[in-house]
Amino acid sequence: MKASNWIWNPDWSAEDKDRPRVMLFRKELRLEDEPYEGRLKISADTRYKLYVNARLVEVGPSRGDHQVWFYDTVDIGAFLRKGANVIGVSVLRYPEDPAAGNHGMFRTPLPGLYVTGKIRDMAGNEYDVSADDSWKCRIDTGVTFYREEEHFAPLVIHERAAGDPELFGWKGVRYDDGPWQRAKPYRKELVPEAVSPGNLKPRNIPYMYRKKDRFRKVMDVKKTSHPREAWTAFLRGEKTITVPARTEAVVELDAGEEMTGYIRAAFSGGKDAEVSLLYAEAYVQEGFVGPELIPVKADRMDRENGHLQGYEDFYRVAGVGTEEEQEVYEPYWFRTFRFVRLRVKTAEEKIVLHGLDYEETGYPLEVATSVRTSDPSLGPIWEISERTLRRCMHETYEDCPFYEQLQYIMDARVQILYTYAVSADDRLARKCMDDLRRSQRYDGLLNCSYPNCNTNVIPGFSVYYILMVYDHMMYFGDRRLVAEHMPAIDQILHYFERHLTEEGYVEKVGGVNREARFWSFIDWADAWNDTSGMPTAGLKGPLTMETLLYIYGLQHAGYLADFLGRGEEAKLYRDRARRAQEAVRTCCIGDNGMVQDGPGIREYSQHCQVFALLTDTVDPEAGKRNLLKTIREPGYTQCTVAMRFYLFRALEKAGLYACTDQYWDTWRKMVKLHCTTCVESEAYARSECHGWGALILYELPGITLGVRPAAPGYKKVRIAPVAGYLTSAMGTVKTPVGNIRVSWKIKDGSFIMDYETPQDIEVVR
Repeated sequence: MKASNWIWNPDWSAEDKDRPRVMLFRKELRLEDEPYEGRLKISADTRYKLYVNARLVEVGPSRGDHQVWFYDTVDIGAFLRKGANVIGVSVLRYPEDPAAGNHGMFRTPLPGLYVTGKIRDMAGNEYDVSADDSWKCRIDTGVTFYREEEHFAPLVIHERAAGDPELFGWKGVRYDDGPWQRAKPYRKELVPEAVSPGNLKPRNIPYMYRKKDRFRKVMDVKKTSHPREAWTAFLRGEKTITVPARTEAVVELDAGEEMTGYIRAAFSGGKDAEVSLLYAEAYVQEGFVGPELIPVKADRMDRENGHLQGYEDFYRVAGVGTEEEQEVYEPYWFRTFRFVRLRVKTAEEKIVLHGLDYEETGYPLEVATSVRTSDPSLGPIWEISERTLRRCMHETYEDCPFYEQLQYIMDARVQILYTYAVSADDRLARKCMDDLRRSQRYDGLLNCSYPNCNTNVIPGFSVYYILMVYDHMMYFGDRRLVAEHMPAIDQILHYFERHLTEEGYVEKVGGVNREARFWSFIDWADAWNDTSGMPTAGLKGPLTMETLLYIYGLQHAGYLADFLGRGEEAKLYRDRARRAQEAVRTCCIGDNGMVQDGPGIREYSQHCQVFALLTDTVDPEAGKRNLLKTIREPGYTQCTVAMRFYLFRALEKAGLYACTDQYWDTWRKMVKLHCTTCVESEAYARSECHGWGALILYELPGITLGVRPAAPGYKKVRIAPVAGYLTSAMGTVKTPVGNIRVSWKIKDGSFIMDYETPQDIEVVR
């Protein structure tokens, strides 16, 4: 029987299959000499955490799907030692039912741990650590996962856990795994290489960083005999906290900023004590707003008038920890928090708290762009925006780290541009585009977020994928990448072509979320809350915005075809775009000259004026006039944070970029209210950290300093600053061809600029 190097528990039951489970694996080995090399390949369905001699080495695998599964190559040599060693792996397995587990983590019918590799010591001895029946395994029945919300629970990461004395110290060499079972290897034919998880591919993004950190301060002390100073010293690691028997302690802690990290709490004694950790992004006020009943928010640090609201982990202490070897509770997945409420309720024993800290984690984004302007209020906005981007980057781009952790196409398109602008790093962007391409349906549309175990389609979102590929072309000029994605792009555009009316505009293809087949989301505008972000014109018929997005996609597909030397294909795309433009001009412009939200429907939004201008569907003067109306006159649905990138592009194109000053007020308010990241929407702000809000990361380097690619692959660079309302700016922009420095000022009515570029770079102004 040929080994597959996949193993699992031999007594995996029907009950185990239907709930999230944590499976523990151990492999003991004794090295005759000092370690020389220790590279192994590892993967799991669904997640793994790899330990060597009780030290966490790596977390993975990178997120795949039913077609592609990833493995990691990990060097454990630095964690090994001469003599006894133990490799421990904790595997989180989600059920196949999408509703019973994390939406963004695929799973297959085959739960398993994959390991292959050999350890070598300095004497040349080899030790095979590949997964086989020499590994021991056991289910950790003390950990259960629960749905964070009744109706929509995309995470399923929060825990109700209990310490198990029989598992105390299981990652270490002194632990006796005699009662554990031998793992059951899968036969090779049970793990076909054509599908996941057998279709193993090497990891294609960097490993997430992990950095130890502590909470910054105590926000509030409740139900405890210890003063604030004692808890502050505890947070610093300077002293322990003892909670007497049959008492309760509650404290609220501040990490100082929105954080994503692995929480760690350590105790001794305290058998049957109940510990809970509540994670919150902000202090919220009494009451709710909007159809989704979002808590009212004011000053995010207002503990006097507010309270913490969020998700919780619960842990029952086994009481086996000592001062020398403490009992530790570490939730499996990273947590998102700015504030944490710790509650400890003891039973018949006192408990000693030895520590509560975390390891910050995220994608290793290296920001190399910096900009200063004449407006000092933009500095703090840059700071919260950079943090927003970081917190929304892990193994994929994420809409938000607290609520969903899903890679939505519309969100990711601008997040990728922000990443290019500050770091010129395209590694996560490449994975994003590959992910989305694999989500393509039979009809040509993409899932609106992916990886996602559930089907959810927003027709217009597929167009933003086309824009992603265009952006990558302009920044990196990779012909092979563009060619790989062109078939998917063509199928997206064919979907819209198949759904054109006789008049030539896109017919009604979606509707309200959870009511229609597809969701015609455009923006979280106030006026569209009752229709889940769909323009209310969609209740009566087709949406003009979906035709404008179709036009925008065709135009950018034309540029991509040109880049590949496919002139005839480019012409066909442009011809189709012109026909759709004519349909909008004929059927979707009101008596006031403005573009309607739906053909013949007298409802008007800033969104349609923005995209009509960006697509040249209206002439420049009419576009500028219409856009100004939406800015100066009441009654027009406004672009929210989600759509401000496109509003700013329209303002730039219309020569109205000075108007951005008033729109930056949205972010100035965030800073004033002590937000440390950019909110999802100014009206309701469900999420405190939403990637699309990091707009300034593109605006300052790309528009204010004016550094952008003028030809595919940055073969030419455009340096054309747009002053707007500013009087000076200076900074350095990281690009794929090197750093570009720009400074400018307006003096006595004259625009004075200086710049430096790498050698042999053609500059267009």
